[in-house]
Amino acid sequence: MAAKTTGARLEEQWRDILSVHARTMCEIDRALHPHGLGASDFEVLDILATESAETGDQCRVQNIAGRVHLSQSALSRLIGRLAKDGLVERSVCEEDRRGVWVALTRKGRDLHTEALPLQRAALARVLNTQALSD
Repeated sequence: MAAKTTGARLEEQWRDILSVHARTMCEIDRALHPHGLGASDFEVLDILATESAETGDQCRVQNIAGRVHLSQSALSRLIGRLAKDGLVERSVCEEDRRGVWVALTRKGRDLHTEALPLQRAALARVLNTQALSD
């Protein structure tokens, strides 16, 4: 019986995590929609803004893939859309022709700067509300 109780608690914790994640993503989507971004779009721009400051303007797609909750193909499509919108530029890695570099454009950096406070405010609304209810 104790194992079942532990299992039930774990399942309840897991469902709580998923619920917070879903509410947070929806809130970010709503906040960023007027800027033409979704939560996943912003997440990639945010990673690029952070990574490029450390690595010199470029980031390998492989490094982004390990930090977002998207499949490799979904990430490739998302980066393709961001490139089409002029927010990022892609280039082939000279050392490893299979690798792809991605960098924010000026337009992408400006949009990230504009959207950052909106995303952070959405996080604060959802996560502070969650902390109060715990």
